[in-house]
Amino acid sequence: MLTRKQYELLKFIDQRLKEAGVPPSFDEMKDALDLRSKSGIHRLITALEERGFIRRLPNRARAIEVIKLPELGVSTAAPAAGRRGFTPSVIEGTLGKVRPMSGNSNNNQGGDIDDDSRRSVSVPVMGRIAAGTPIEALQTRSHTISVPPDMLGSGEHYALEVRGDSMQDAGILDGDMALIQKNESADTGDIVVALIDEEEATLKRFRRRGASIALEPANTAYEVRILPPNRVRIQGKLVGIYRRY
Repeated sequence: MLTRKQYELLKFIDQRLKEAGVPPSFDEMKDALDLRSKSGIHRLITALEERGFIRRLPNRARAIEVIKLPELGVSTAAPAAGRRGFTPSVIEGTLGKVRPMSGNSNNNQGGDIDDDSRRSVSVPVMGRIAAGTPIEALQTRSHTISVPPDMLGSGEHYALEVRGDSMQDAGILDGDMALIQKNESADTGDIVVALIDEEEATLKRFRRRGASIALEPANTAYEVRILPPNRVRIQGKLVGIYRRY
């Protein structure tokens, strides 16, 4: 399964191979995906190769072969949240309305209850979370969204609207709803809601670096923040993404 950026890059490479017979350059790939540096392309290419979608041919410049194309462009797998390199599972749909699981459509826009409510869980939306410029999170509950129960683990969950692009290479886009499992601890590689100095909330990948904590973006345009543990409080771990189109 692929993130949206991985899928977009794979399709771009495949289209260029069909049209011109040669793969695009890294600069062309960077421009096509609107990334700010080629390092993001290198990471996407490596991820596609590790997943068996492309093959890089040795001793040949710009030599990339597309082996297969996925049926879906967005990851729908649900890897364990503690796994290194975790990318979230994604529900596609309209904000506040779950994509019907049984194939039946409905027009409920409220997001609290739908026709498939027996097979979904209502998750409260508690405000916005920064994936870029810091903003306040965990505000007053505004409404709920309904999600399949198999996207959630044990314990309590809430949702936050993502603002910013600092986690875009992890498949988390501006405007997404981040599904968060309430938790006060995290393992290296988890994507977490981190409260810094009790006033600034952000969505970042959590790592321990000696006696310090690193909050890592998934966008090379942003810097890693290294902080002492007493300045960081974990408020939850990302378990999935609800995306509107």
